[in-house]
Amino acid sequence: MTIEWFVILAALLFAVGLAGLTVRRNPVVMLLCLELMLGAGALALLAFSRMTGDQDGQILVLIVLVVAACEVVVGLGLVVAMFRRRIPLDVDEIKELKG
Repeated sequence: MTIEWFVILAALLFAVGLAGLTVRRNPVVMLLCLELMLGAGALALLAFSRMTGDQDGQILVLIVLVVAACEVVVGLGLVVAMFRRRIPLDVDEIKELKG
């Protein structure tokens, strides 16, 4: 397979994630869409790393995946804390988070 297929797939995944992020107002769905966008970026980095033949892109993908994992941990922690305090899980209704 050529690099164009990987880049097209990454662009489609990124577009689906961006559309889901702008349309949906549920924080969990927004986190999933952000993960989809980060995965699409990682796929594009891997494709370009394969095209150039060096390992720098693959190292950068590992960093992106670590950032994605950290984002999930913090985001889901906030969602669970909001659910326990009976704060509405609609992003438009959340004014501020008070401790």
